[in-house]
Amino acid sequence: MTTATAKPLQRLASIDAYRGFVMFLMMGEVFNLCSVSQALPDSGFWKLLCWHQSHVQWVGCSLHDMIQPSFSFLVGVALPFSIGNRLASGQPMGRVALHAWWRALILILLGVFLRSTHAKQTNWTFEDTLSQIGMGYGFLFLLGLRPRRDQWIALVVLLLGYWAAFALYPLPPADFDYGKVGVTQEWLKEFGHAGFAAHWQKNSNLAWAFDTWWMNLFPRAAAFTHSGGGYSTLSFIPTLATMVLGLIAGGVLRSERSSTAKIKWLAIAGVVALASGWLLGALGICPVVKRIWTPSWVLFSGGWCFLFLAAFYAAVDVAPGKLFAFPLLVIGMNSIAAYCIAHLFDSFVFQNLKTHLGQTFFQFAGAPYEKLLHGTAVFLVLWLMLFWMYRRKIFLRV
Repeated sequence: MTTATAKPLQRLASIDAYRGFVMFLMMGEVFNLCSVSQALPDSGFWKLLCWHQSHVQWVGCSLHDMIQPSFSFLVGVALPFSIGNRLASGQPMGRVALHAWWRALILILLGVFLRSTHAKQTNWTFEDTLSQIGMGYGFLFLLGLRPRRDQWIALVVLLLGYWAAFALYPLPPADFDYGKVGVTQEWLKEFGHAGFAAHWQKNSNLAWAFDTWWMNLFPRAAAFTHSGGGYSTLSFIPTLATMVLGLIAGGVLRSERSSTAKIKWLAIAGVVALASGWLLGALGICPVVKRIWTPSWVLFSGGWCFLFLAAFYAAVDVAPGKLFAFPLLVIGMNSIAAYCIAHLFDSFVFQNLKTHLGQTFFQFAGAPYEKLLHGTAVFLVLWLMLFWMYRRKIFLRV
């Protein structure tokens, strides 16, 4: 066992700063950058910002697509520190394990709750970030108690096994009616796959087939036939692989290596994983698709996660960068609260700013920027809520 330690482990500000950056990207949806781009169609600058605040349709990756893998990756990074500190405080292993599995259940149900806030009945869906993490967290905890070698083995088994399961699942027949599963012919022409890569086609793959059974086990207003975005419950399996990458990275940060050696390891791992994921997609072996979390996506996005972590570790924990990172630390140290606030309060704040400041208040900079300024004000209110919690040491923990 590699997790026990004689003294509590120092909290790394870089992990909280990176997590804060991820939550900033999610909360930053209120900036409505695409509204500015639509109002200024000739601006390449705003077009680029809009693209990076949107999810790609299927293959590929924008900055916005890195939110969920980064959040999942950081769960793995933090786990060795969490286990080590709990054991160092004298908690028995049974209690630590019980907490891990209880946390897994809470994350699953919290994800379902947040997806149901505007529904007439409970929306039993499990593709939410928190639910996906929760479904794999208990297994991640068990791997956190194992030697590094076993973690690498588990990663390979997860990636190869998930790839093989999709590859062996039969391709849809030639007369498959994609229209019945929400996929238009126009979408297929622009984003669809042909040949071997069609095993990962939207709403006709193994994960889709599983959900047409699994999702209908729960009470629903109408039978489940497909996810509009192509998302799936089974993505928790490769999401677990993303968390295992984070677990390995957390072990590196916990190790006795020098700071320079840690940064070098993370950077090399990032480049290798990024290149491997891209190559698998380029060769047609496995397309890089975030929405169904393909194994190539695990490697591609995981590579970026390694590089982001290396950069934040170098800038925040090695170089004296904590002051610049403070706004991110406020968010990152209360990430679950930030996640809930962004889902539950942004609309409330949005409407009340308009009500109390007036419908035309945010037009002073010109119509193209009205929604951006309004969103910036909303974001500031949300951040101040988190800052109030930070000052009073109120941290929502699961």
